[in-house]
Amino acid sequence: MARTTQKLFDMHGKTALVTGGSRGLGLQMAEALAEAGARVVVTSRHAADLETAADQLNERGLDVSWIAADCALEADIRRLGAETLARLGHVDTLVNNAGAAWEAPAEDHPTEAWDKVMNVNVRGYFLLSQYLGKHCMINRASGSIINMSSNAGLGGNPKGMNMLAYNTSKGAVINFTRALAVEWGQYNIRVNAICPGFFPSKLSATTIKRRGYDEMASHAPLNRLGDDEDLKGLCLLLAADAGKHITGQWIAVDGGVSIITGG
Repeated sequence: MARTTQKLFDMHGKTALVTGGSRGLGLQMAEALAEAGARVVVTSRHAADLETAADQLNERGLDVSWIAADCALEADIRRLGAETLARLGHVDTLVNNAGAAWEAPAEDHPTEAWDKVMNVNVRGYFLLSQYLGKHCMINRASGSIINMSSNAGLGGNPKGMNMLAYNTSKGAVINFTRALAVEWGQYNIRVNAICPGFFPSKLSATTIKRRGYDEMASHAPLNRLGDDEDLKGLCLLLAADAGKHITGQWIAVDGGVSIITGG
């Protein structure tokens, strides 16, 4: 007999690791998974931010703990994977959300900044996915990997936003998602990507301040930017059994900006 919709979205007994999970989009997704019943570990570089975020969720009765790690460093990624498996026993859902950005004209873009963006946004996703795949998901023949891309990965930015490395990295995340979904589908591991538009966050604060919220929102058919609820439903769909036949896909959550030619 088919399960009810509520059962398909139920994450009780499931576990998740969310990188970049101390604030913003990562914290929103960690909250969604925990609200559905999952035991969640969040990670970022800053222990104080992680502790604050976890405490706030714990006060609501949600099972969220934290591990500080830098997802640009291979040694930290391996430690993070090992400590998470030791704590949770296994990982059902990995949300690769940690991110870096750099704004500079292409002709003057510093090489070290390019490398920083690629190390976090692409190499880090690969290394953590590889670690948890090899040490957990493949042997269990089960898992969901959710990679944070961006609608910036679908093309160029509006004039005046010079973020070549960021756009390139997010485009790479989309094809990393597709390729890994094909390779690991035989192990019942699903791999999907979310492509947000602009959400108010620390990463986007400078751009929003410079261009103005209302001006940026006017470019979206829904006439607004993302908020602190808009990723919850999709994240849960891709993590839970409700999305068990979805893999290799990217889905934009941008108020419709990406459907406009030249948008």
